[in-house]
Formats: sequence, structure tokens, C-alpha cells
Amino acid sequence: MPAMPGVGGYVFDAYGTLFDVHSVVEAGREITADPQALSLTWRQKQLEYTWLRTLMGRYEDFWAVTESALRWTIRRLRLEATDAQRRRLMEAYLSLACFPEVPGALARLAGRPRAILSNGAPTMLEAAVASSGLQGHLEHVLSVDAVKMYKPAPQVYALAPRALGVPADALLFVSSNAWDVAGAKAFGYRVAWCNRLGAPEEELGLPADVVVTALDQLPL
Repeated sequence: MPAMPGVGGYVFDAYGTLFDVHSVVEAGREITADPQALSLTWRQKQLEYTWLRTLMGRYEDFWAVTESALRWTIRRLRLEATDAQRRRLMEAYLSLACFPEVPGALARLAGRPRAILSNGAPTMLEAAVASSGLQGHLEHVLSVDAVKMYKPAPQVYALAPRALGVPADALLFVSSNAWDVAGAKAFGYRVAWCNRLGAPEEELGLPADVVVTALDQLPL
């Protein structure tokens, strides 16, 4: 397990890092025989809309973005869904499963501040943290809603050092999303990439300081 002296706190991405966004697959079975394709397409369009809305200066919160992405995905995959079925798919985001090692991994890091810094709307994050039982393992839950723009905008990454009272270069930012790793590294964090799927590193010249395959491998 890698060592990283001087870490003054931990900042976690939420979706895909702590919470398994593809646990919405089960809800998707109601409208398609290929719920994995639904989940993957929905997630990619959701991210695209966050980037586009930030660049255009047309912020909507993550719940609205997620719903717009779902509507597009249903049309793109030529599916049919009632209002009730769309509502059930959206509500799956309020009860996402966390990855199995997450509670123990967060408990292991106790003693230094542990925070979420996420694109998620405050109500979405509150629901996901509560449903996964992580309340006692987190000192801060920070949403991009405070600055009305999405990652990888530097204004988002600035939220955690301010809230924790710890400089970015003394915090370890943890994400499973390689683009988010690059954004945090560019801002000035030390960064851990949780590369669960063996994905290639982004070609952005901003490598992670440490790479793990699960959060229980994070350095102390």
C-alpha cells in the first residue's frame, strides 16, 4: 500500500468513486432488454451536459441535468418510457449503492477530515449518503451548486480547501474519473485515481500521484 506523508485530509468524488452509478441498471430493466447500454449512455450524456452547461454559462442543478440526459438517452436508444418509469429511473439516483469497500475505507482514514466534492445537487448527495449509511464517515459534503458550475472548473475544486481549512497541496483528492483526476491535479491537489476498470490514463499531461483499484488501498 503506497505511503503519502503529510496528507491533511481526503476529498472524494461521489458518483463512480463512492457510489456505483451503474446500480441504476436494475431500474432500467423495466424499459429495455439492455439496461447496461441505457446506464452507460445516460452517464456519458449526463457528463457531457455538465461540461456544456458550464461552458455556456447556463447552469442547472445535477438533478435537472440528469433528467435531461435520461430523456435524450431514451430517444437515442429508441425506447419507450412512461412518466412513472422515468421517475423510477431518476429515483434510483437517490439510493445508489456504494462500492463494497467504501465504509471500511473511509473508517480507516478517520482522524483527518473526509469530504465529498461532487457535481451532485445537495438533495441528491444527502439522499445517497443517507441510503448508504456513510453519514458518520464524512465531515463535509460539498456540492458544485455553491458556485453554479461543474467540474473541472477550478472554482469547484476551490470549495474543498476553503471548507476544510487545508491547502489543496496538502489534500488527497480521490476520483475514479480520469478527467476529474486531471482537473484536480491542474488545480493543485495531490491526486489518487481509483482505476477500478483498468482504463487508460488521459492524455492531458496531468498524471495521478497514486493509482489504486479500490479505495481500501489509499495511502495514509
